[in-house]
Amino acid sequence: MTPPIVIIGTGLAGYNLARELRKFDALTPVLMITADDGRSYSKPMLSTGFAKQKDAEGLCMAEPGAMAEQLNVEVRTHTRITGIDPGHKRLWIGEEAVPYRDLVLALGAQTISVPVEGDASDLMFPINDLEDYARLRAAADGKQRVLILGAGLIGCEFANDMRLGGFEVDVVAPCEQIMPTLLHPAAAQAVQGGLQGIGIRFHLGPVLTRLQRQGDGVCAQLSDGQVIACDLVVSAVGLRPRTDLAAAAGLQTGRGIRVDRFLRTSHANIHALGDCAEVDGINLLYVMPLMSGVRALAQTLTGTPTAVSYGPMPITVKTPACPLVVSPPPNGQVGTWQAEGEGNDVKALCHAADGQLIGYALTGNAVMERLTLNRQLPPVMA
Repeated sequence: MTPPIVIIGTGLAGYNLARELRKFDALTPVLMITADDGRSYSKPMLSTGFAKQKDAEGLCMAEPGAMAEQLNVEVRTHTRITGIDPGHKRLWIGEEAVPYRDLVLALGAQTISVPVEGDASDLMFPINDLEDYARLRAAADGKQRVLILGAGLIGCEFANDMRLGGFEVDVVAPCEQIMPTLLHPAAAQAVQGGLQGIGIRFHLGPVLTRLQRQGDGVCAQLSDGQVIACDLVVSAVGLRPRTDLAAAAGLQTGRGIRVDRFLRTSHANIHALGDCAEVDGINLLYVMPLMSGVRALAQTLTGTPTAVSYGPMPITVKTPACPLVVSPPPNGQVGTWQAEGEGNDVKALCHAADGQLIGYALTGNAVMERLTLNRQLPPVMA
């Protein structure tokens, strides 16, 4: 019997790869293994659920049994891989050996945890998957005050969403502006102004030092002496690619699992895809590069080796209080920024020394220029 293609992970990368594989090959056995419940959902939609009044069931698109039938694959849920044996092309689930023809690591990224003193750390909720979201919804039922830890993309999206869902929202982050690694300061100021305009309060600079129960709520103490009363905390301090399983198997890792343009790791017949993959030195935790990888890898695994390429990769941030689209300059490229506009409507453009547009940040009504600007951008990875 032919060993299956084994895909570890049933997130956007895993299920979309299986779907794309079936366009080219309807018969090769495919085994999908996941540590969670295997439900199909769109991870970017997690930061829209409160405004839409949707619980976890409302964001679920299909149960694992339905996905298995739809894609003609086997799905094993709540199953943890304990090791990979590249030399014998097998992986281990406890004492069970599972052979593979090809192995795809679609492990995603894990939330970065921040240790905080006090007796209320169980009221800090990282949101990285549908099960996390379900726990947050249950904890937030009947509550009013939310503190969000982190002012990056995810923190700002959840702040906007939960405010639209009727919560009082405070955002705490040890930075001078929101989304500091992503946005030009003028664009950041516009988005922060839009979020403040709907009642979100920002505390930029201090860190959370202690979380203590107080009556029916929680007392959050900051490093600058501020004290914020809240009911629960959403932790959105960042994500880190999951690399431990690959590293333990001897695969090369850096920020992510290192792969070439064909998404091949340092071991034959093992590939990595999505948030966990560092492709030719680039690790992008967004949907567009993930889908580019899905399309290329499906062809490679079905007999047509195909290198992945990234065109312009603009990011649409879900902050309806101030719409935002950003295309950061590619890794290693340095340019000069110029910003214009006022209020919520800012256009910040980054040009290289030769005049080539290499990045932008558009807020408010300026986002309508994104399609024109996208045509001027160079590919992230040709």
